Amino acid sequence: MKIICIGLNYREHAIEMGWPIPVEPVVFMKPDSSILKNSKPFFLPDFSANIHYEVEVVLKISKLGKGISAKYAPRYFDEITLGIDITAHDLQDRLKITGMPWEISKCFDGAAPLGRFIPITHAGDLSNLDFRLEINGRTVQKSNTSDMIFGFNEIIEYVSKFCTLKTGDLIFTGTPPGVGKLHRNDNLVAFLGDKMLLDFKIK
Repeated sequence: MKIICIGLNYREHAIEMGWPIPVEPVVFMKPDSSILKNSKPFFLPDFSANIHYEVEVVLKISKLGKGISAKYAPRYFDEITLGIDITAHDLQDRLKITGMPWEISKCFDGAAPLGRFIPITHAGDLSNLDFRLEINGRTVQKSNTSDMIFGFNEIIEYVSKFCTLKTGDLIFTGTPPGVGKLHRNDNLVAFLGDKMLLDFKIK
């Protein structure tokens, strides 16, 4: 399985990061060793002094597909959750300055904590989903999928032009504004609407 991630998919986050608004999805990938499940803690690595959180809605691909048109995209995912795209921001900044690929700042072990998946039939209107991230009881990110630049169906159409989507693949669909630094003993809790899907600690 593979983890496909979409960057800069919320207008205010692109502005927050000082990047132009993308005209097509920005795609990068994480290895399956990045997955962190079952509320296991994330251990701050020693290669970065500036590890950031980015909460995202995550789709799970339910069947094989290639060259999928947007109108058929809903047939290709049936579960949804929230995840955190953990980023070594100092590494990313250094690599961006040199024009080099910055995937290493996103693909390290444990850098993709995942919540529990729920059927999309239990999620509500996918184009109008509220979600938020709380750290130590304080809301740090809050948004709605209606604010996405590229919706779920558009993302699936775009990505499947280039690579075959397989059952079990995950798509992180972008983060809203409010990203920030993680600290030891932080407790991250993420909600989709009123459903708590993710709860883990930083060590």
